[in-house]
Amino acid sequence: MSTTVYEFPLNEKVRNYLRIEQLLKQIDSSAHSGTPTANVHFFEDLFTLLDLLERLDIRSDVIKDIDAHERNLLHWSQHPNINNDALQLTLKKIIQLREALKLNKRIGSDLKDDPFLATIRQRFAIPGGACAFDLPNLHYWMSLGEATREKSQATWRESFTVIDEAINLTLSFLRERGRFKSVSAAKGFFPGLADERGELVRVKLDPATGCYPTLSGNKYRYALRFMNFSQTEVSSKPIDTDITFEIASC
Repeated sequence: MSTTVYEFPLNEKVRNYLRIEQLLKQIDSSAHSGTPTANVHFFEDLFTLLDLLERLDIRSDVIKDIDAHERNLLHWSQHPNINNDALQLTLKKIIQLREALKLNKRIGSDLKDDPFLATIRQRFAIPGGACAFDLPNLHYWMSLGEATREKSQATWRESFTVIDEAINLTLSFLRERGRFKSVSAAKGFFPGLADERGELVRVKLDPATGCYPTLSGNKYRYALRFMNFSQTEVSSKPIDTDITFEIASC
């Protein structure tokens, strides 16, 4: 049975982590496509990520989480059945990431000094601003050989290597904290209580149900409402039948 996993953050920190993770995936995907449209999407997502990182102190949040992961791993190292080799590798990775983050005061700030990016970034804030008459220098760059373009993109992406690895590690710890269990939503409604560490709710649902979940609430309590999917109506309507799905509170 094919299922879709929906993730709902319960605080602003995890919400930002998920947004950064998504943007980094999109940047990576566009960089490997090589088509003119993908090149435009690459810069759109790159500048969106830079805007987001300039507004947030994401580095401090990630360092705090990494410190917490280190304490937890040190605690687990006392367990007699723990895989010590795997634990030591993870601890080493955590220490390396923390030191790299401390050295990198403002993630992505080095890209501000890139002359080419500086000349095109402002135009991307204009709807349709990546046209050839707006940015002839961009279209010249896109006409260069694939190897030249890929080299430039790889250089720009390197600015996010540390934060990419750190957020991937933090989100993997978070996701592994919860285990999926099968539950039922009466008439499409499911109330939930988060534990004291609750930061993320994950919902696994079969698309054949014809609906999707929405979540409202906070780190203490939340409510899931399942909505009928429709491409012809302005607003979706909640389902009024019982539905079985899987949920993990992380």
